[in-house]
Amino acid sequence: MDGIANVVTVLGDRITNNVKGTFANMTAEKWIRLIIIVGAYALLRPYIIKLGGKAQMKKHEEESAEALRGTISPNELRGQKAMVRLPGEDSDSEDDEAQNGESSAADWGKKARKRQRMVIKKLIEAEEDRLRESKEEEEDKDIEEFLLKD
Repeated sequence: MDGIANVVTVLGDRITNNVKGTFANMTAEKWIRLIIIVGAYALLRPYIIKLGGKAQMKKHEEESAEALRGTISPNELRGQKAMVRLPGEDSDSEDDEAQNGESSAADWGKKARKRQRMVIKKLIEAEEDRLRESKEEEEDKDIEEFLLKD
Protein backbone atom coordinates (compact mmCIF):
# COMPACT_ATOMS: atom_id res chain seq x y z
CA MET A 1 0.00 0.00 0.00
CA ASP A 2 2.89 2.31 0.72
CA GLY A 3 4.31 1.57 -2.73
CA ILE A 4 1.13 2.80 -4.48
CA ALA A 5 0.96 5.94 -2.33
CA ASN A 6 4.66 6.60 -3.02
CA VAL A 7 4.13 6.27 -6.81
CA VAL A 8 1.13 8.65 -6.71
CA THR A 9 3.07 11.32 -4.78
CA VAL A 10 6.07 11.03 -7.14
CA LEU A 11 3.80 11.45 -10.18
CA GLY A 12 2.05 14.44 -8.60
CA ASP A 13 5.38 16.12 -7.78
CA ARG A 14 6.73 15.55 -11.30
CA ILE A 15 3.60 16.96 -12.95
CA THR A 16 3.57 20.11 -10.83
CA ASN A 17 7.34 20.68 -11.40
CA ASN A 18 6.99 20.23 -15.18
CA VAL A 19 3.97 22.56 -15.47
CA LYS A 20 5.64 25.25 -13.32
CA GLY A 21 8.85 24.94 -15.34
CA THR A 22 6.99 25.21 -18.65
CA PHE A 23 5.17 28.42 -17.75
CA ALA A 24 8.17 29.95 -15.97
CA ASN A 25 10.41 29.55 -19.02
CA MET A 26 7.93 30.96 -21.55
CA THR A 27 8.97 34.05 -23.45
CA ALA A 28 6.59 36.68 -24.85
CA GLU A 29 6.85 35.08 -28.29
CA LYS A 30 5.79 31.67 -26.92
CA TRP A 31 2.87 33.27 -25.01
CA ILE A 32 1.63 35.00 -28.16
CA ARG A 33 1.99 31.77 -30.13
CA LEU A 34 0.00 29.87 -27.46
CA ILE A 35 -2.75 32.52 -27.41
CA ILE A 36 -3.02 32.46 -31.24
CA ILE A 37 -3.28 28.66 -31.32
CA VAL A 38 -5.93 28.50 -28.56
CA GLY A 39 -7.91 31.41 -30.08
CA ALA A 40 -7.85 29.91 -33.57
CA TYR A 41 -9.04 26.59 -32.16
CA ALA A 42 -11.85 28.30 -30.26
CA LEU A 43 -12.95 30.21 -33.38
CA LEU A 44 -12.66 27.36 -35.87
CA ARG A 45 -14.00 24.52 -33.69
CA PRO A 46 -17.72 25.07 -34.53
CA TYR A 47 -16.99 25.11 -38.26
CA ILE A 48 -14.85 21.98 -38.02
CA ILE A 49 -17.65 20.20 -36.15
CA LYS A 50 -20.21 21.26 -38.80
CA LEU A 51 -17.92 20.04 -41.57
CA GLY A 52 -17.50 16.71 -39.81
CA GLY A 53 -21.28 16.44 -39.33
CA LYS A 54 -21.91 17.07 -43.03
CA ALA A 55 -19.35 14.46 -44.03
CA GLN A 56 -20.92 11.98 -41.63
CA MET A 57 -24.45 12.67 -42.94
CA LYS A 58 -23.28 12.25 -46.54
CA LYS A 59 -21.68 8.92 -45.69
CA HIS A 60 -24.81 7.81 -43.81
CA GLU A 61 -27.07 8.75 -46.76
CA GLU A 62 -24.84 6.83 -49.17
CA GLU A 63 -24.97 3.76 -46.93
CA SER A 64 -28.75 3.95 -46.58
CA ALA A 65 -29.22 4.44 -50.34
CA GLU A 66 -26.97 1.45 -50.95
CA ALA A 67 -28.98 -0.60 -48.47
CA LEU A 68 -32.24 0.36 -50.22
CA ARG A 69 -30.83 -0.53 -53.60
CA GLY A 70 -29.63 -3.84 -52.22
CA THR A 71 -33.05 -5.01 -50.99
CA ILE A 72 -34.72 -7.47 -53.31
CA SER A 73 -38.17 -8.81 -52.71
CA PRO A 74 -38.70 -12.57 -52.79
CA ASN A 75 -40.87 -12.22 -55.91
CA GLU A 76 -38.06 -10.46 -57.74
CA LEU A 77 -35.72 -13.32 -56.83
CA ARG A 78 -38.18 -15.76 -58.40
CA GLY A 79 -38.30 -13.68 -61.58
CA GLN A 80 -41.78 -12.33 -60.95
CA LYS A 81 -42.98 -8.77 -60.96
CA ALA A 82 -43.14 -6.94 -57.64
CA MET A 83 -46.57 -5.48 -58.45
CA VAL A 84 -49.49 -7.83 -57.79
CA ARG A 85 -52.60 -7.64 -59.93
CA LEU A 86 -55.93 -7.35 -58.25
CA PRO A 87 -58.51 -10.05 -59.00
CA GLY A 88 -61.04 -7.59 -60.41
CA GLU A 89 -58.78 -6.34 -63.16
CA ASP A 90 -59.50 -7.44 -66.70
CA SER A 91 -56.24 -8.91 -67.88
CA ASP A 92 -57.66 -11.82 -69.83
CA SER A 93 -56.27 -10.80 -73.16
CA GLU A 94 -52.81 -12.07 -73.88
CA ASP A 95 -52.32 -9.21 -76.32
CA ASP A 96 -52.20 -6.73 -73.45
CA GLU A 97 -49.55 -8.80 -71.74
CA ALA A 98 -47.52 -9.07 -74.90
CA GLN A 99 -47.73 -5.30 -75.46
CA ASN A 100 -46.69 -4.48 -71.91
CA GLY A 101 -43.99 -7.12 -71.88
CA GLU A 102 -45.56 -8.67 -68.81
CA SER A 103 -46.60 -12.17 -67.95
CA SER A 104 -48.69 -13.44 -65.10
CA ALA A 105 -46.91 -14.72 -62.01
CA ALA A 106 -47.27 -18.44 -62.74
CA ASP A 107 -47.87 -18.12 -66.52
CA TRP A 108 -51.39 -19.45 -66.12
CA GLY A 109 -53.79 -19.93 -68.96
CA LYS A 110 -56.85 -17.81 -69.56
CA LYS A 111 -59.28 -20.28 -67.97
CA ALA A 112 -57.16 -20.75 -64.86
CA ARG A 113 -57.02 -16.99 -64.27
CA LYS A 114 -60.81 -16.76 -64.64
CA ARG A 115 -61.29 -19.67 -62.22
CA GLN A 116 -59.00 -18.02 -59.69
CA ARG A 117 -60.88 -14.72 -59.97
CA MET A 118 -64.20 -16.50 -59.45
CA VAL A 119 -62.89 -18.26 -56.33
CA ILE A 120 -61.66 -14.98 -54.88
CA LYS A 121 -64.97 -13.25 -55.72
CA LYS A 122 -66.91 -16.04 -53.99
CA LEU A 123 -64.73 -15.76 -50.90
CA ILE A 124 -65.20 -12.00 -50.77
CA GLU A 125 -68.98 -12.33 -51.22
CA ALA A 126 -69.16 -14.99 -48.49
CA GLU A 127 -67.28 -12.72 -46.09
CA GLU A 128 -69.55 -9.78 -46.95
CA ASP A 129 -72.65 -11.95 -46.37
CA ARG A 130 -71.29 -13.08 -43.02
CA LEU A 131 -70.62 -9.50 -41.95
CA ARG A 132 -74.05 -8.40 -43.16
CA GLU A 133 -75.75 -11.20 -41.19
CA SER A 134 -73.83 -10.42 -38.02
CA LYS A 135 -74.76 -6.76 -38.38
CA GLU A 136 -78.44 -7.67 -38.84
CA GLU A 137 -78.32 -9.93 -35.77
CA GLU A 138 -76.83 -7.08 -33.79
CA GLU A 139 -79.58 -4.71 -34.95
CA ASP A 140 -82.21 -7.36 -34.06
CA LYS A 141 -80.77 -7.61 -30.56
CA ASP A 142 -80.97 -3.83 -30.17
CA ILE A 143 -84.60 -3.80 -31.32
CA GLU A 144 -85.43 -6.78 -29.11
CA GLU A 145 -83.96 -4.93 -26.13
CA PHE A 146 -86.40 -2.08 -26.63
CA LEU A 147 -89.36 -4.42 -27.22
CA LEU A 148 -88.76 -6.49 -24.10
CA LYS A 149 -88.57 -3.51 -21.75
CA ASP A 150 -92.35 -3.44 -21.33
